[in-house]
Amino acid sequence: MRSLLAALTALTVGVTVGSVPSDAADAAHRGSCTRQMLFCEDFERLPRGGASTLDWGIDTRNGTLTVERARRGNQVLHIHTVDNGRAFLRVDDFAAPGNRFYGRMRLRVDAFPTGPDWAHFTLVEATGTGSSEIVRPIGGQYAPTVPGIFWGVGADGGPTGDWTNWRESAPVVEDTWQCFEWQLDPADNRVAVWIDGVANPELTASTTEHGGNDVPFVLPTVNTVKIGWQLYQGGTTPGEFDLWIDDIALSTRRLGC
Repeated sequence: MRSLLAALTALTVGVTVGSVPSDAADAAHRGSCTRQMLFCEDFERLPRGGASTLDWGIDTRNGTLTVERARRGNQVLHIHTVDNGRAFLRVDDFAAPGNRFYGRMRLRVDAFPTGPDWAHFTLVEATGTGSSEIVRPIGGQYAPTVPGIFWGVGADGGPTGDWTNWRESAPVVEDTWQCFEWQLDPADNRVAVWIDGVANPELTASTTEHGGNDVPFVLPTVNTVKIGWQLYQGGTTPGEFDLWIDDIALSTRRLGC
């Protein structure tokens, strides 16, 4: 009987440890910045209210960043913007060995844009030297022709032009905590994305496979990473946007969800 009970207990623990969390407010995620990382912020050590720290900067226009207490007691970053405003947490002086790194964040968006047509938004942006491409591994667009709102890898400012390669295989989900991971790898100028621990092969870009002009896509040597929200067209529906982000990390290895 004791052997059976022990086996059942071990099985239960194994399932719990291996599961993918759906809520960033879960107590199991507290203290997520205890491992060695290139950058990490779980907001637990910051005072509540207007975000302020020496560890990262702020880039806003018609937007605010606020540290709040989540429903289950941990702290998260509340991002609020009006119309086509922006509000980013900004990691400057970033350097990854070999320019290869992974990113992770947990995210809940209250509502995505349904206007104007082709409304385009970005949540993660990477820039640097050696290439003028503004790389946007996590972003998306409202596609009125489907219709729907979909995630897509994108870029702007470089030879490949302004593009967001949104995919119908990656529809957005509103008002739900999800875990997003991304990788930038200069070996093939590759961008890859995972959602809730599952890779989406269509959410990728590389030197020759991307959504822009028929020229090579080349990653910059990244020295700045911005995480937050920006919408590029005015006259939006809804007129304001709210999202919550937690457990941001940049690392030389994939951290998982």
